Amino acid sequence: MERLCYKFDLNSQHLSPSHAVLTRFSSSPSPSPLPSSSPSSSSLYSCPLPLGCSNRRTRRQWRACSASRAPAEPEPHERPLLGSIGRGLFGFAAAAAAFASACSDSPAVAESLTVAFPASHVQEVNTVQRTLVEAWGLIRETFVDPTFNHQDWDSKLQQTMVEMFPLRSADAAYNKIGAMLSTLGDPFTRIISPKEYQSFRIGSDGNLQGVGLFINAEPKTGHLVVLYCVDSSPAARAGIHEGDELIEIDGERLEGVGSEVAAQKLRGRAGTTVTVKVHSGTDGESASAVREVKLPREYIKLSPVSSAIIPHRTPDGNMTKTGYVKLSAFSQNAAADVENAIQEMERQDVRSYILDLRNNPGGLVKAGLDVAQMWLDGDETLVNTIDREGNLQPINMIDGHAITHDPLVVLVNEGSASASEILAGALHDNGRAILVGHKTFGKGKIQSVTELHDGSALFVTVAKYLSPSLSDIDQVGITPDVQCTADMINAPKESLFKEKSSISTLEADSCIMVAEHELDIQESEGTAS
Repeated sequence: MERLCYKFDLNSQHLSPSHAVLTRFSSSPSPSPLPSSSPSSSSLYSCPLPLGCSNRRTRRQWRACSASRAPAEPEPHERPLLGSIGRGLFGFAAAAAAFASACSDSPAVAESLTVAFPASHVQEVNTVQRTLVEAWGLIRETFVDPTFNHQDWDSKLQQTMVEMFPLRSADAAYNKIGAMLSTLGDPFTRIISPKEYQSFRIGSDGNLQGVGLFINAEPKTGHLVVLYCVDSSPAARAGIHEGDELIEIDGERLEGVGSEVAAQKLRGRAGTTVTVKVHSGTDGESASAVREVKLPREYIKLSPVSSAIIPHRTPDGNMTKTGYVKLSAFSQNAAADVENAIQEMERQDVRSYILDLRNNPGGLVKAGLDVAQMWLDGDETLVNTIDREGNLQPINMIDGHAITHDPLVVLVNEGSASASEILAGALHDNGRAILVGHKTFGKGKIQSVTELHDGSALFVTVAKYLSPSLSDIDQVGITPDVQCTADMINAPKESLFKEKSSISTLEADSCIMVAEHELDIQESEGTAS
């Protein structure tokens, strides 16, 4: 029988670049590669698969051997979509980025262990077996918990490969990888198939075809919850709200379905329809809270930034202008769009600002830090990261120069997560902003996203973060300085605003009313930096 083998060289002091060698072995107890001198023998094929380099003495160099022919293919390509937060953090993403790494001289090997198990003869399953090797290796090199949730990660590879052998479809094989990753105890470390990854990347140019819903899996329950509805989208027009739970899509129950898979089902060609069943939590568990809605798919224009200038009457009777900026996601263009909005409002003599991060689920952490630097000067600490060894590393600005020093309030709520919490923490802990709203989501993990050789993608939690004041955020969240309760304002809001975006309910928003009240206090006390 053909066997799939992995060789691990343990306790190497120095590592050379690791490569995957695809070789046909016999079923003998101590298999060895057949000679490859004859071009027609097809017994030995090789393709680069560097895995990561370190001078740590306990690091293991490994080589993977498979029984199937490997087609010529380009170097694996990493796409750090979520976890790149600038030069200071790339050390933590180094192992994820180590596909492009070069290491030192040949290792001094103390001992070796060979583990053998069968390779699938189903081509698509065999392809996913190799994907398993890549995913396993990246987890091994980068995952934030070096104990892998107190389990033998090498044995997990062997166990999962054996379980894959009898499978007959790629989907079933990907499910096996997902099951392996679930044992890590981190719902944010996961794999998505090539089709799901393409769906994940849809909208990077600001357009997608769908219904206008942002959804996420609630970590404790796995339920799919609506984080945000795009203004004027089919979902918004149908009355779907933040916090609603998706129960079915086109009659298919969503238990155990990931957010990317559900998003793929919601997207589709404009002009088609999709039927969803949603549960609103406002009525508890009553059946009347569950409803079925048929939604048309349309072209959805995604702009992460919207803005408006709100004329505001101060307590002494003077009229001023408050700049309102809503940031709905941290995409590649988010920081540039925020900067343009601030500079435009500065030209219009805005005297104070409200930055709205409500229902912003996060995205590129680097974008969040770039936005933070627009409000801060000097070498302030923006966030602290903790790597898998427990090392604390601050990420500081270098000679920062704020665009404006006007008073600032940041709005947050339960839907503000990840990069939103990093930004809110950076501005709050450095004394730059007052936080108004409700406690944030509490995702204090930083991830890398790597595109694997078959087009799938691996999301890996590579570090944890703390706020500049070393406050823990993960599963805790950030508690704002002031809750948004409208009764804190004695007088009704008198100002109107000139609309510059799709926002149409500012003057009725109690949190904005509270934010303006806090801006008045900052102005009167001179607390702005």
